[in-house]
Amino acid sequence: RPLLVRGEPGTGKSQLARAAAEQLGRLFVAEVVHSRSESQDLQYHFDAVGRLGEAQALGHVCRQEKEVREKLAPINFLSPGPLWWVFDWQKAEEQYKQCPHHYPRPEPPKDWQQEQGAVLLIDEIDKADADLPNGLLETLGNGSFPVPYLQEAVGMNNTTVPLVIITTNEERELPPAFVRRCLVLHLRLPKEEQEFCSFLMKRGEHHFGSGCSKEVMSKAAELLWADRAEARRQGETPPGQAEYLDMLRALSRLAPEDPQQQKNLLETVAEYALKKYADLDEE
Repeated sequence: RPLLVRGEPGTGKSQLARAAAEQLGRLFVAEVVHSRSESQDLQYHFDAVGRLGEAQALGHVCRQEKEVREKLAPINFLSPGPLWWVFDWQKAEEQYKQCPHHYPRPEPPKDWQQEQGAVLLIDEIDKADADLPNGLLETLGNGSFPVPYLQEAVGMNNTTVPLVIITTNEERELPPAFVRRCLVLHLRLPKEEQEFCSFLMKRGEHHFGSGCSKEVMSKAAELLWADRAEARRQGETPPGQAEYLDMLRALSRLAPEDPQQQKNLLETVAEYALKKYADLDEE
């Protein structure tokens, strides 16, 4: 079953998939969903516009019907989608080399072999219509999918079943049938201020070590907590862990040590990193 990761923006949902791939030594493939994404886009891409452009160009330079037919063969404009790469890397690689108008190829780890498997990230699935998550589950359940212009379906061939991680920012309700068929992981930030600040500081120490002092990390967490309350009051999405780490990254690069880091935090960095909403006090 796929793993559905729920949580507010900036809690590390997408990075969880990348970390899992690195830890397991698997191929990492990612697809960011948008409002125009369709179920087919997860399987393959057909470049109809590129084929039309090629036909127009050939009409001016080529008079050999056989050559035109060969160059305009639909399979030459067919690129593997993310599911194709994680189901059958070898066939996807062959099709990738054949298609001159291909989409980017995932970069496998050093010495990676197909039987080691892959981690597939479907990011922000809540941006798509219900047809996409339902189609995704159908494909995963079948373990294969048909592709136009190929003699046989694409299926899992000599590979480990991929780990599929799906994220949602809860912008749109997901189909209940889809959620029921997923394992669900909730990433939540602590609700109490002291626990919240301690939670962030531990992650700050892990990422930046001595690059920022504990005083700076603590102050940044306090400012973030206060700004989350103001953002909620104004009906805006509150800043989270991502903004906290962004602040520490900026502070560690702008100045090597305190007290300059605290000065930068209070005078500039916090203002730009946290305040994403309108200032209601401005006239």
